[in-house]
Amino acid sequence: MNSTEQADPPPLYVAREPVFPKRVKGEFRTLKWVLMALMLGIYYLTPILRWDRGPALPDQAVLLDLANRRFFFFMIEIWPHEFYFVAGLLIMAGLGLFLFTSAAGRVWCGYACPQTVWTDLFILVERWVEGDRNARIRLLRQNWNFEKFRKRITKWVLWLLIAVATGGAWVFYFTDAPTLAKALLTGTAHPVAYTTIAVMTLTTFGFGGFAREQICIYACPWPRIQAAMIDEDTLTIVYREWRGEPRGKLKKGQPITADQGDCIDCNACFAVCPMGIDIRDGQQLECITCGLCIDACNEMMDKVGKPRGLIGYMALKDENEERAGGHPRNVWKHIFRPRTLLYFTLWAGIGVGLVVALFMRSPIDFNVTPNRDPLYVIQGDGTVRNIYTLRLRNKAGDDTTFRVSIVGADGKPVDGLGVVLEGQDANTVTVQPDFTLSQRLYLEAAPGTDLATGDRTNLTLWIEDVGSTDRASAGTVFNGTSNN
Repeated sequence: MNSTEQADPPPLYVAREPVFPKRVKGEFRTLKWVLMALMLGIYYLTPILRWDRGPALPDQAVLLDLANRRFFFFMIEIWPHEFYFVAGLLIMAGLGLFLFTSAAGRVWCGYACPQTVWTDLFILVERWVEGDRNARIRLLRQNWNFEKFRKRITKWVLWLLIAVATGGAWVFYFTDAPTLAKALLTGTAHPVAYTTIAVMTLTTFGFGGFAREQICIYACPWPRIQAAMIDEDTLTIVYREWRGEPRGKLKKGQPITADQGDCIDCNACFAVCPMGIDIRDGQQLECITCGLCIDACNEMMDKVGKPRGLIGYMALKDENEERAGGHPRNVWKHIFRPRTLLYFTLWAGIGVGLVVALFMRSPIDFNVTPNRDPLYVIQGDGTVRNIYTLRLRNKAGDDTTFRVSIVGADGKPVDGLGVVLEGQDANTVTVQPDFTLSQRLYLEAAPGTDLATGDRTNLTLWIEDVGSTDRASAGTVFNGTSNN
C-alpha cells in the first residue's frame, strides 16, 4: 500500500451477530419467569378490570380519559389541575431507578424493563418453535427449505399475535375497553386507534423479535447514565477471575490439576447471555445484570464438584478482601449506605407527600374570578353590583346541589349584601356529575352602605354541598364606587 494512502476507518456500527441464548434453570431464571408473568399479566389484564363509580362515570378501573382530561385509578380520580400527582409519580420513578441502580446495578434492565420482558417472551416462543440454542444456530445457517420456512413463518405469526395484543392492550387504557374492542372488531373504531395499534405492533414485533439487544446497546440512554449511579459499594455481577484463572478445559476422566482454576472454559455463561457477551471479560456496558450467567455457572460448578459463586453478585469494594481469602461484607451493608438511604428518603418523602395531598384534597373544587371590566355596575335603584365568574366542579358520581354564601373577612355575615346566581331561583345551583360548571355570579350591595360606597372590601365566598357537610371557601373582593 502506498505510504500516503490511509486505511479505511473502522465502521461506527458492526454488523449484528444474532444472539441465541441457551435455556438455563436456576433461581435468577425462575425470578425472571415470575416477574415476566406478573408484569405481562398486569399489562394485559388491567384494562378489563371494572370499578363501580356510579351511572354517570366510567367503570373501568384504570383509565386515561384524555378526551375529558382526567385519570381514573380505582377509587382515585385525577383532574388536569392536579397534574402534580402525575409529576410526583414520575419523580418517584426516577428516584426509584437511582435507588435500585445504586444498590444492585442494572436490575431494572435485567428484570423489569419492557424491552427485556417482551424480548424474553419472544425468545421463549422462538425456543418452542425452533428448539434450543444449537438447533436455532443450525436453522440460521441452513439453506431455505420447507422446514426452515415452516418454523420461521410459525414463529413470526406467533410474534405478530403477541405484538397485536400488546398494541391492543395499550389503546384500551385510553377508552372503555369492551366498547373499543367491539368497535375494533366491527371496523368502526376511530382511525387513531388503528394507527396506534399498528405502530405499537410494528415496534413490539421489531424490537422484541429482531433488534433485541441492539435497543439496549444503541437506543437506550440508561447504560450510559448508570455509570454515574454505580460506585464501589454497588452490587453487580462479577466473574471472580482470581478463583477461576487460569481456566482450562475439563477432559473426561482427567482430574482438575492444582494449578488450574475453577473455570473449565465451558462457555456456559456466554451461551445463556441474552446480550451475547462474556462476563469473564469484565464489566461491560452491554451487561444488564440479569443473573442468567450465575445460574449457568452454578449449574456447571455443581456438576464438576466445585463450590458455587464463581460468577455472582459482588461489590467491587470486596474484591481485594476476597482475593486475599477473606469474607466480603454483609450484603445489607452495601445496600443500606448513605447514598441509597438518601435516595430512599427522597423517594419515600415524595410518596408520603403525595398520599397526604391525595387524601387532604377538598371534595369541593371551585374558583371565583371578578370581572375587571367594569369593576362595578350601578343599578337603577342605586344598588352596586359586582360580576364574577364561578367555576364549580362536581367530583361526585351523581347530581350535586351546592349553596353559595358570602361573609366578610372576619367571618361574619355582611349587612346589605346579596348573592344572585344568574338563571337560578335561589343561591343554590345543581351541577352534573363529573362536570365543571361555569356560572355567572352577582354580589349586590344595597345603596348607601359602606360596602357600596367604599373602595375594596375583602370577602370570603363559601360553597357548601347541600346533601353533606362538605364545604370550601375562597377569598375575593368587592369593589365599591370609591374604587376608580
